Amino acid sequence: MRTVMITAPSSNTGKTTITLGLIRAIKNRGFNISAFKTGPDFIDTKYLEQASNKKAGNLDIHLMGKDGIRNSLEMNLGDYGVVEGVMGYFDGIYNTYENSSFHISKELDIPAILVYKPEGEMFSAIPKIKGMVEFSDSRIKGIIFNKVDKNMFLLLKEKVEEYINIEVLGYLPKDTSLEIDSRYLGLKQVHENQQSEYLISKAAEALENTVNIDRILDLTNNIELEPYNYPEKRNITVALAYDKAFNFYYNENLKLLENICNIEYFSPMKDKKVPKADIIYIGGGYPELYKEELSSNVFMINDIRENAEKGIPIIAEAGGLMYLLTSIEDIPMCNIFSGNAIMTNRLQRFGYVNIELKEDTIIGKKGTTVTGNEYHRSQVDTDEQPVFHITKPMNNNRFWECGYTYKNVLGYYQHINFLGNINAFNYLLDMAENIRKEG
Repeated sequence: MRTVMITAPSSNTGKTTITLGLIRAIKNRGFNISAFKTGPDFIDTKYLEQASNKKAGNLDIHLMGKDGIRNSLEMNLGDYGVVEGVMGYFDGIYNTYENSSFHISKELDIPAILVYKPEGEMFSAIPKIKGMVEFSDSRIKGIIFNKVDKNMFLLLKEKVEEYINIEVLGYLPKDTSLEIDSRYLGLKQVHENQQSEYLISKAAEALENTVNIDRILDLTNNIELEPYNYPEKRNITVALAYDKAFNFYYNENLKLLENICNIEYFSPMKDKKVPKADIIYIGGGYPELYKEELSSNVFMINDIRENAEKGIPIIAEAGGLMYLLTSIEDIPMCNIFSGNAIMTNRLQRFGYVNIELKEDTIIGKKGTTVTGNEYHRSQVDTDEQPVFHITKPMNNNRFWECGYTYKNVLGYYQHINFLGNINAFNYLLDMAENIRKEG
């Protein structure tokens, strides 16, 4: 698969808009285009999916491991792959470039295109760009300037070509209609943004006018890949919550479940019962925005509680954990875990984590370590005893506890990509099979 990465010196440079436009422009040429996002983001991938008209993948060494990022590409093959970077190109875990877009580019041999948005500068942009291009085999092969007019672009292009051995591939003029509204957890979700299709199409048209897309295709690198070899199919049914309140799932997790298990989707907001299943999976999302609707669906709440009492394994991540509490901001929920979720005006936790199991759970035995990511503004007021010991990568001095159990229910704030934690995934499936046999 011929692949390229779109990156930038920092966040808020417009690389998402340019990535979306490039994906759609390549798709419009009749190619099968696969989209990927470096890092743990859920919301950007949904825009990437709309642009490519197929599921997008994540590439994250901490969450997946080095084999896992290649496996993610193998799960989502196409004629071309376009990867959107995260944050600044070299920004990794702690004060390093480990797990940065740069790190992933090197591991997978993906060339990068740098999106640069000049801000209050002219020639000063040149040494900045030069430093990035020449740093440690950066793999940056081209530059796209963003939010500049044609005259400024030509001035910058002249000096880049004079001082830096890099191709200038074009520019995108400033256009407020190409900007995506944001919310506290990142980009506004696709289903909330009625203009998303217009934005993607317009971005593609704009790039066709001012960016050399054919040259970008020339700069892609062919990565030799084989289709991902999924483990043998199991006779396990997974009921997975998916609606406006719960839709934060790694597509790698969904593909594992869809190819290894039987998967039934349901809506905690609208459906009356959970499909008959061996495992119930309630992912993250924004349940706080729909707490009245969730609370009023007492049929669903009662059915989830009945499944919990029967010993059906239930995984509840982040927003899913909030739903299983007694309440969200004092609005009644499932009450499987005693406690109230309270929204705050700032982030409570942010970033990568390592999880050590303090007790046996449905994803592993005591002492098992799992990697994850955590990002939320809510906090839980609870007396439940936590079963996770959480530490930050490269900084064991920062630690806290999380994760709660009731029978075979496990709720936690972290998001886990099972492609990089396949032992935990298999442990969950094995337990589900054993519970069904014993039942």
